[in-house]
Amino acid sequence: MKSGFIAIIGRPNAGKSTLLNAILKEKIAITTHKAQTTRNAILGILNEDDCQIVFIDTPGIHNARTALGSYMNKEAMSQAAGVDVIYYIVDGNKGLQKEDEQILEKLFSYEIPVFLLLNKIDELSSDQLIRRLSYASQHYPFTEIIPVSALKKNNLDELLNTSKEYLKDSAQYYPQDVKTSASREFRIAEIIREKIILNTEEEIPHLVACRIEEIKEKTSKVQIEATIICNKDSHKAIIIGRNGSMLKKINDQASTDISPLFGRKKIILSLYVRVEEDWLNSEKKLFSLGYFTGDDDE
Repeated sequence: MKSGFIAIIGRPNAGKSTLLNAILKEKIAITTHKAQTTRNAILGILNEDDCQIVFIDTPGIHNARTALGSYMNKEAMSQAAGVDVIYYIVDGNKGLQKEDEQILEKLFSYEIPVFLLLNKIDELSSDQLIRRLSYASQHYPFTEIIPVSALKKNNLDELLNTSKEYLKDSAQYYPQDVKTSASREFRIAEIIREKIILNTEEEIPHLVACRIEEIKEKTSKVQIEATIICNKDSHKAIIIGRNGSMLKKINDQASTDISPLFGRKKIILSLYVRVEEDWLNSEKKLFSLGYFTGDDDE
């Protein structure tokens, strides 16, 4: 049996979380079409007869403008050190760009195998794919270059088979039936935040967080209280909606996705919306929401 850790790194909207979910054949990380959906590193565990691979999904590396953004960048890069393989995933429609250079320079310095995953190949012509692959091989010292489609699950078998060749351990890090190390509280908060992202527009998705206040699990139902943290009174009004219509929509969608976490019991979800101005730049508030910040070097 082979085992090891693989970090999934990339810029926003490259398809990191979609890839993780596709590999594990289960929704472990939330996914949306909007950038910066993932804020924390999320562990997903693949258990097969011949291997156990721990994948680390990370926030998209971007030009940070808030303390939260800085935390996300540090969180992403810190996960790369000490793993067995780094997947650097790129949107195939865009290919490698200037913004990737500094990130890759740092990743190559770790002296860990770096795979380029050219994602979304289902959206590329043959000529586009050849040009992207040729450019990558000529300009960067990637250990492997593998074109994939996370959404369509194309070429994932080749990716996994190739990855196993670089795994050196034989330890079983997690029980065979565990697919993620994330707590149910974390997963519930992420599901609620996903529904907010999908149902609201403009800057609101990036200015919202969610905190689970209480979970009461009973024989046939689960009662959950959660607080949605937003930045402004105007954002609170949008999240609640006219006569509470938006909040009800978020509640209904989130409850449906939360139910499988509790064996499909009935979910009674109580959502409260609270304004905490400039929470994105308050280290105390970020810490209380699970975003650990500080001045340590990456």
